[in-house]
Amino acid sequence: MVLPVRGADVSMTAEIEQRGAVFRADGTTHDLFALLAAQGVNWIRLRLWVDPRDDAGQPYMGGTNDLATTIALARRAKAAGHRVLLDLHYSDFWTDPKKQSTPKAWRGLKGAELEARVHDWTSDVLAALAVADATPDMVQVGNEITNGMLWPEGRTPRFIDAERRFEREDPEAFDRLAGLLAAGVAAVRAASDARVMIHLDFGGANELYRGWFDQAAARGLDFDVIGLSYYPYWHGTLKDLGANLNDLAERYGKDLVVVETAYAWTGESPAGHHQVFQPALAETGGYPASPEGQAAYLRDLYTTVDDVPGGRGLGIVYWEPAWLPVDGTTWASRAGMEYGDDVVDEHGSSWANQALFDFEGNALPSLRALGGG
Repeated sequence: MVLPVRGADVSMTAEIEQRGAVFRADGTTHDLFALLAAQGVNWIRLRLWVDPRDDAGQPYMGGTNDLATTIALARRAKAAGHRVLLDLHYSDFWTDPKKQSTPKAWRGLKGAELEARVHDWTSDVLAALAVADATPDMVQVGNEITNGMLWPEGRTPRFIDAERRFEREDPEAFDRLAGLLAAGVAAVRAASDARVMIHLDFGGANELYRGWFDQAAARGLDFDVIGLSYYPYWHGTLKDLGANLNDLAERYGKDLVVVETAYAWTGESPAGHHQVFQPALAETGGYPASPEGQAAYLRDLYTTVDDVPGGRGLGIVYWEPAWLPVDGTTWASRAGMEYGDDVVDEHGSSWANQALFDFEGNALPSLRALGGG
């Protein structure tokens, strides 16, 4: 069983390499993209923000994934033989169900004006990538847009995770969101033959996906692939995920990718780096926080995706498997946190114990598992 999408989101690469990150396998230093390819990884996912800097021009961090950074990483990915999935956040910084901040320069735009800005920015981005010989093979229009995007204009009723339901019905809100998404999709279609992905979180919640994609289908939203985030310590069991994937394949006839996932190889935290994964999460996640547990999780996840009828389960993308805990990296500057209205006292690489490398940059056995081995 080797699925066609065996991916890694390595959007932090430039930031950590500038601060001394080095990647090794069998005692030998390697270029990250070449090493991933050698281990069987064949897709690279890269996020893109509009203007990830504060008013003084200082970076928001978290990779500071502006267009120049993204083009450079995409060129490296292509040179190593990877396909590229471009993840458009339509924001200046992180987006997820808790935050979908409109880019600073787009604030105040509504309706047709905002749709035009979405279209034109998307078109300009893809044109720049084409000139650099780095045209993406798939484009994600929005990131974890469970509750909409480009808030407040594109905000939709919140999905309440604990209750597995939307807080209310609001057809007009979904009309606005669909208009924004259609503008982005139209720009992708005009630029190339890249496939279009629509991405939500909580991959184990069928109530979310049926409710959301029924709305999308009713409005004729044009897309090719459903992307799901699935973290087993947050998003239900693999059985929940599998049932959702199977239902989506039958109900909508679309291909499916678990486009974000991760698990821990240790419960320890490197000094100075707050970790999202704490040992108690292993009880919910169902696997030991060990290299063996991490690899076992990936193999079981591949099996779940492979079981989707009709070959609709294309594969998985691991989120930030190479975010090493080097000095100076962090998920956000203070200004970045304030931009997203998400201010917390947490710094450093928050993902180091869920990487597929140890804290010193040595590849773990789970890297080969991600590559299908």
